[in-house]
Amino acid sequence: MPASMTSAVTLNINGEKHTLSVDHRTTLLDALRERLDLTGTKKGCDQGQCGACTVMLDGRRAVSCLQLAVAAEGREITTIEGVAEDGELHPVQQAFLDLDGYQCGYCTPGQICSAIAVIEEHAVGWPSAVTEDVRPDAGPPPLTPEEIRERMSGNLCRCGAYVSIVQAVARAAEAKESVA
Repeated sequence: MPASMTSAVTLNINGEKHTLSVDHRTTLLDALRERLDLTGTKKGCDQGQCGACTVMLDGRRAVSCLQLAVAAEGREITTIEGVAEDGELHPVQQAFLDLDGYQCGYCTPGQICSAIAVIEEHAVGWPSAVTEDVRPDAGPPPLTPEEIRERMSGNLCRCGAYVSIVQAVARAAEAKESVA
């Protein structure tokens, strides 16, 4: 590969810096899976439509198959491998486990990363397409099953575990509220 087609990038992933040389066309997904062996992030459609590759960039969810690795330099990247803390499952992970928010498990890492970001987005008052009162002073809307389904709509589950996924997101959001 000609040097003009590659760049050395330093990616901050799950609190650790990784420097690697990548082709400019390498997606963040491929860098994570193929170069750094972080295989929790799954390759589904490779077109940004299924959400299996969802990670968090600076706390916001992103489909890593559409994000170039070189464009992620300098950003805080969190993958499923980085959501647990001190050996304890993240509350979203625990809720998925407790409520069977998975079946085959393929989409689960992306679902969990998305759910963590969804709960944060909701907590700061970001409206969704089904939010009735979108005025900033209205505060966060109730996190109803309809709100959760709309907010999680970018993550597909071929097994159809949606009912349990919605319940898991609701439980994790309630747990976060009780701690706050």
